[in-house]
Amino acid sequence: MKNIRRLHIICYFFAVYLIIQSYSCSTDKNQESPPNLIVFIADDVSWDDLGCYGNKDVQSPNIDLLAREGIIFKNTYLTTSSCSPSRNSIITGRYPHNTGAAELHTMPPIEMISLPEILKSKGYFTLQAGKFHMGDYALRGFDQVNDNKTINGEGGEEYWEKAIENAPKNQPFFMWFASYDAHRNWGENQFTGTHNVNEIKVPEYLIDGPKTRLDLVNYYDEIARFDYYIGEVVKKLKEKGEYENTIIIIMADNGRPFPHSKTRVNNQGVKTPFIVHYPKIKSTKNSVCNSLISAVDIAPTLIDFAGIEPLDHFQGFSFRDLIIDPTKKFRNYVFAEHNWHDYQAYERMVSSESFMYIKNERPQFAQRGPLDAVNSPTYTELKQALKDGLITERQADIFLAPRPNEELYDLINDPYQFNNLMLGSEIPEIYITLRNKLEEWSIATGDNLPENLTKDWYLREPVKNNEKKIKKGKTSNRTENHSVRGEMPGFANDAIRINAKGPF
Repeated sequence: MKNIRRLHIICYFFAVYLIIQSYSCSTDKNQESPPNLIVFIADDVSWDDLGCYGNKDVQSPNIDLLAREGIIFKNTYLTTSSCSPSRNSIITGRYPHNTGAAELHTMPPIEMISLPEILKSKGYFTLQAGKFHMGDYALRGFDQVNDNKTINGEGGEEYWEKAIENAPKNQPFFMWFASYDAHRNWGENQFTGTHNVNEIKVPEYLIDGPKTRLDLVNYYDEIARFDYYIGEVVKKLKEKGEYENTIIIIMADNGRPFPHSKTRVNNQGVKTPFIVHYPKIKSTKNSVCNSLISAVDIAPTLIDFAGIEPLDHFQGFSFRDLIIDPTKKFRNYVFAEHNWHDYQAYERMVSSESFMYIKNERPQFAQRGPLDAVNSPTYTELKQALKDGLITERQADIFLAPRPNEELYDLINDPYQFNNLMLGSEIPEIYITLRNKLEEWSIATGDNLPENLTKDWYLREPVKNNEKKIKKGKTSNRTENHSVRGEMPGFANDAIRINAKGPF
C-alpha cells in the first residue's frame, strides 16, 4: 500500500516537473529583464523586534533604511512558528502538512517542487548562503549551496557579500540569504555590547530582572549583526549596478526564542517582519501595507515578478498588486499550525485583520515554549517568580495547564493575545465565522489529527545534566520517546498531493 502511494506521489510530482520544464522555453509576461530576487531570512526574530516596526530598543539602521525606501507589511503571517517547517512552507508555497514535513527536523520528499527550482528552470542563477534546514529536494533548486559555518561565519552572513560579487553577469539571480541570527545560543562577537541592559524595555509578559535583561540585549545584538550584513549586501549591489533591478525581502522564520513567542501561533510566534524593497517601483517609497499576507503567498509572488505563470502546486496567491499599490486589499484570512517541536502539539489558527481564533487539541499541556526557550535565563526568572508568588497573570500564561480548547482574541485591543474572549459572558459573532473558516481550510487542504502524534522527546521541565552523562552523550532530559516519530498531520489524507488553497 505504501509503495502504491509513493508511486502516485512520484507520478504527481513528475507531472509538475514536466510543467516546470516547459517554462524554460516560455516567454516572459513582459519584455523587461526579470528582476534579481533576494530573500533575507532571520532565524527566530519576532515581527516587532526591528526599529522600523516601532521597537526603539533594537538597532537595525540598514533594515530601517530599506523599509523607508520600500514597503513595511504590518500583517504578514507565517504558517508555523518552527524553523524547518516554516522554511519549507515559504520555499514551496505550501502549508506544512501539505509539504509532508510538518514537524521540526523533518524533510519533504525528494519529489517536492521548490521556488528556486522553478526560477532555475527559467534561467535564474540560484544561490543559498547560511542556514539551510530544508532538505535534499531544495538542494536540487540551487546552483550553489553554501551552508558551511567555516564559509558563512557563526551568524551565517559572511559569504553574502561575496555571493553578490561573484554572481554571473547577464543572468538574473535568486539568492536565499539565511542567517543563524538570532537563534540561541548567543556567542561573543563584534556586535556584543551593542545594546545596554539598562536602557531596554522588557515586555510585560517577561520578568524585568537582570537575567532577562541580559538575555534580551544578547538577542538584540544578534539582530544587529543580521542588520549589518544586509547593509553590506546593499553596498555591493549598488557597486555592481544591480541595486535598482533587485527585489529585496526581509523576514524571519518564526518568533523570538523566548517564552510566549517561538512555537506559539499567536502574533509573537507566527507574525513576521516583512519588508519589500524594489527601487524600480518609485510609488512604494516609504509605504505601509496593512493587508493580510501569508507565507505561502511569497513564492507565487516572486514567480509572478519573474514573468512565470503560477503553478497549481502553490497554495498561496501572488500579491504583486500590493507591491505596486500597498493600499489595496488582499487576503481576508491567514492560517497557521503548531505541530511537534521538541514536544507533542496540535494547534490550528485562523486570523482576520481584527480577530484571531485558535483551536488547541492538546489543552492539557502548558505552552512554555521549545527546549531552547525553557533552558533560557528568561525562563529561569519566570519560574522563580512563579515559585515566589511574584508573577503577574500575563507572565504566568506560559504555565497555564490545562489551557482552553478554544481561544479568541481581539487583535486591535489585545495585541499580545492575553484576553481570551471565549471565557467571557458574551462571545463575539466573529467566533462562528472564524471557526467555520478554520474547519473549511482543514478539510480543503487535507489536514487531520493523527491518533499517534509524535510524543515529547524531552522533559517539559528540564533538569540539570550530570557532567559524566554529558561526556558520554547521554542526558536525563530525554524521554523514552526520544527520536521516535508518530504519524505526520495530513498523511492519512495524502495531503502532500493536495493543492487546494482553502479560504482566501
